[in-house]
Amino acid sequence: MLGFLSQSITRFRHTGAVAPSGGRLAREMVRTIREHDGPRRILEVGPGTGPFTRRILDELRSGDSLDIVEINPFFCRTLERRLLEPFRRRHPDIPVRLHESPIEKADLDGPFDHIVCGLPFNNFPPALVRSIFRTMIDLLDERGDLSYFEYAGVRVLKAPVAGARTRELMRRHHAHARAMARRHAGDRTLVVANFPPAVAVRLRRHGT
Repeated sequence: MLGFLSQSITRFRHTGAVAPSGGRLAREMVRTIREHDGPRRILEVGPGTGPFTRRILDELRSGDSLDIVEINPFFCRTLERRLLEPFRRRHPDIPVRLHESPIEKADLDGPFDHIVCGLPFNNFPPALVRSIFRTMIDLLDERGDLSYFEYAGVRVLKAPVAGARTRELMRRHHAHARAMARRHAGDRTLVVANFPPAVAVRLRRHGT
């Protein structure tokens, strides 16, 4: 937790939270992985200290594979030491690969059945957000899904005290999220039992 807070302060743009995501949100983020029969190819983007990674690892079985993309070197070292190395010792037959890279430059071999994303999109410029989403959608299998989350009501709470530039950025982020939901048959699940409350959003490669 202290490591997470330190990175939140020093590298807030890439961290975007003051506390790791909770168990209820993690369970919702990996729900379709749990419901998927047969071998699964999974990609996690922006895991931080690994609250979603733990849930994904718990779901893995023989025949699955997991790729993880994280830009922050501190988080990469933490993930390797605390989660990935112990998992590989217990399950040498399940490939788990960690890429220290931005998602746009990661050496990934898609397509993936499920993508779980923990990136703080509200902290990024709109052009970068669009680029990241294009990259992730292109990496999805035809029937794949992409899960990400946002904090509930953050735009409503920030708007009255934000400057004009920040309000414009929030407006553009909101417009992009709505467009993605329309294009990719998005659904939203409110997770109240998280600090702060969050909304898990799920998109599909092709809308229905």
